[in-house]
Amino acid sequence: MPLDLIQTELGRERRELTEKVEALNARFRHHSAHDVMHGALEEAGNLALVSSFGAESVVLLHMAAVVDKATPVLFIDTMMLFTETLEYQHEVSERLGLKNVQIIRADDEDIQREDPYGALRLRDMDACCNLRKTFPLQRALAGYEGWITGRKRFQSGTRATLEFFEVEDGTGRIKVNPLAHWAPQDVRAYMEENRLPRHPLVAKGYPSIGCAPCTSPVKDGEDPRAGRWRDQNKEECGIHFVDGKMVRSGEKT
Repeated sequence: MPLDLIQTELGRERRELTEKVEALNARFRHHSAHDVMHGALEEAGNLALVSSFGAESVVLLHMAAVVDKATPVLFIDTMMLFTETLEYQHEVSERLGLKNVQIIRADDEDIQREDPYGALRLRDMDACCNLRKTFPLQRALAGYEGWITGRKRFQSGTRATLEFFEVEDGTGRIKVNPLAHWAPQDVRAYMEENRLPRHPLVAKGYPSIGCAPCTSPVKDGEDPRAGRWRDQNKEECGIHFVDGKMVRSGEKT
């Protein structure tokens, strides 16, 4: 097919996807997170839920399980996670009856070539995140039309304008953020009302949990994500970037 026809077709597909996302946002603008989750799984295409099984992940996992316990759940094991996170993943999956949890890891050959001694993070944190999280996730998402995330507006400045539905630039996929408008107290209330198990590290001062070498406890009064990549000019692991750029709804990148 000639290049101009390919570009025309891609432009048409992009417009159709944008229109679909805009329609979904308009439809669910005043609806609950449960409604967004149900609508996404029923109407937004073949989706996977991406979960870190971190401090607040159980909320989204529970919502998905209520709609469909067979919802694909992608769990990225960076091989640098806390032991508590791995144990929590097993506990939550069993408690909620999740039937399709897929463990995603970097290829052994890539690890041996790029980070055989596990020290890449010491000289290039972004490269380490790309190797162990971003690239494996992109490969895993190749068979899906979109993915569901647990991102919330209050978590960081880069998420302040987050919408329920987004078009992920560069991939042609939809991203769904059912908890976008939730506040910290909403998360706590949901977990308490549904008697959901808490990540064991939360009680030890870890309100946001990533890889063990790059996560530290948070002191009273600090931002909940202050313990992620402490003292580094870094707010995101990279899975919400495309071609090195932050993906934001309604903003140019």
